[in-house]
Amino acid sequence: MRLLLLSNSRNPGGGWLDHAAVEIRDFLGPPSGPLLFFPFAAVSMGFDAYAEMARRRFSRFGFQLLNANKLESTANIGGFVAGGGNTFRLLDEMQRRGWLGKVRREALRGKPYIGWSAGSNLACPTIRTTNDMPIVEPRSLAAMGLVPFQLNPHYTERSLSRHGAETRDQRIAEFQALNPGVRVLGLREGSLLRLEGRRLELRLGPGAELFSGSKRKKSFKAGSDLSFLLQ
Repeated sequence: MRLLLLSNSRNPGGGWLDHAAVEIRDFLGPPSGPLLFFPFAAVSMGFDAYAEMARRRFSRFGFQLLNANKLESTANIGGFVAGGGNTFRLLDEMQRRGWLGKVRREALRGKPYIGWSAGSNLACPTIRTTNDMPIVEPRSLAAMGLVPFQLNPHYTERSLSRHGAETRDQRIAEFQALNPGVRVLGLREGSLLRLEGRRLELRLGPGAELFSGSKRKKSFKAGSDLSFLLQ
């Protein structure tokens, strides 16, 4: 498989996908066909408007991007891109439109898949470690399972002063209390994962935190080989 999973689409002060532009171009290589974009995480804008924004951005990378809101087949598609937004809406639309199994099969056969935020959550076994509110109710929380661990994009251990809600670490601890043995990688802003075959590498940005249940979380920096997470 070939996966590029980003925590976020925009760094402070930067343009949309600018921080990952070099990685995206290098990952995709020469065009082998148009890419199919899934705009279904959009809430504050329409699907077609989101797809058009992505089409313009990827044209600067030298790639044609097609709108999955207007297609029903993966025929002649060179790869897949799933944008961020609300993970529950993305999964719900992918399930109802029959895309989830189709994309999973093609990704397992080697077609590249790029996701950020909600799109990265979609590559996990489930979306249960997303940060999003369940504004819609998918038929299940099972996602594509392209990686065997869970991601928490936009990870931060910070908490607001005089704010009584649980920290992200506490939320992940709650998840692992009821899902023992399921590892969660907290992907910090600006960082991404790149999977090529059986090699999984953490790239860009400040890195990630690995939560493994009873063990203390472990920090990883950009350049770390995380292939052990595939086992």
